[in-house]
Amino acid sequence: MSRIGKQPISVPSDVSITIEGSLIQANGPKGKLFTQLPPEIKADHKDGMVLVSPVGNATKRVKSVWGLTRMRIANAVQGAHQGFSKKLILEGIGIRAQLEGKALVLSLGFSHPVRVEPPEGITFLVEKNAVTILGPDKHMVGQVAASIRGMKKPEPYKGAGIRYENEQVRRKAGKKAAAIK
Repeated sequence: MSRIGKQPISVPSDVSITIEGSLIQANGPKGKLFTQLPPEIKADHKDGMVLVSPVGNATKRVKSVWGLTRMRIANAVQGAHQGFSKKLILEGIGIRAQLEGKALVLSLGFSHPVRVEPPEGITFLVEKNAVTILGPDKHMVGQVAASIRGMKKPEPYKGAGIRYENEQVRRKAGKKAAAIK
């Protein structure tokens, strides 16, 4: 049985949950989020809690989808209540970020600046050498952060590039260290 799927999801008072067939809607101060239920899973909303359970026999597929569905509903509730954020650190000479309206303009050492338009619901914050991506949808925040990081991944010699806040970049010894051996 799914250990994660059995856990109830507590719904804060400022978030409302609507279950219509296989569609769950979480509506809160940060926005509206929708989650689609697989046909093998059902959800019940009682007393400020959402319980997720399988419809029939718990086959291997049902067990794997049960925990996933519970986490997707929990992420929708948390996103509607607090939202999610990812922080990217920009390191290196000539690597900078600035906001132009809602768009993020990155100087990455290319011959031209790179402009990133935020998808609906996503906002950017820029502080010195850090870019914070905010939004209610966990998947969208992570996807935007990954696409920005992919524009200039950190290189292993000096660490120049864009990395996540807590990411450890494995460093390599340069020519000087190799010549000493």
